[in-house]
Amino acid sequence: MKTKRQAKIMEIISNRNIETQEQLLAELENAGFHSTQATISRDIKELRIIKEMTSLGTYRYAAANNEAANPFSAKLNTIFRECITSFDYAMNMIVIRTLPGLASAAASAIDAMNMSVVVGTIAGDDTVFIVMRDINSAAAFCGEIKNLLN
Repeated sequence: MKTKRQAKIMEIISNRNIETQEQLLAELENAGFHSTQATISRDIKELRIIKEMTSLGTYRYAAANNEAANPFSAKLNTIFRECITSFDYAMNMIVIRTLPGLASAAASAIDAMNMSVVVGTIAGDDTVFIVMRDINSAAAFCGEIKNLLN
């Protein structure tokens, strides 16, 4: 139950602007998860959820960036940036083309980002297939790739 609840928490904070534990608790209740504020507080700590400022000046819960925890992230991001030859998305799926032999490195870089909107990656020799949670996430991620490559 804990794993499912925590997965739901990550889904909720990635799809909505949740400012307080009370709002998060209400969203969990609406999703059929009955819990206490103390349990939610422990979940937030275990999941390393942080509060970040929105463009409106309010705060919202968000997954912490795990770059400090993964010393290979910077190297993987460099590989990712250097190996992509093209990319595109259709609905919630993204296909990234890489230089031959580098798809696994690109997929590893994506996996190391620990993004809650990424359902999974599959890598071949020169192609990475990514399944995102929704269409908007796929479009936004392709926009980030475009910015990274420019």
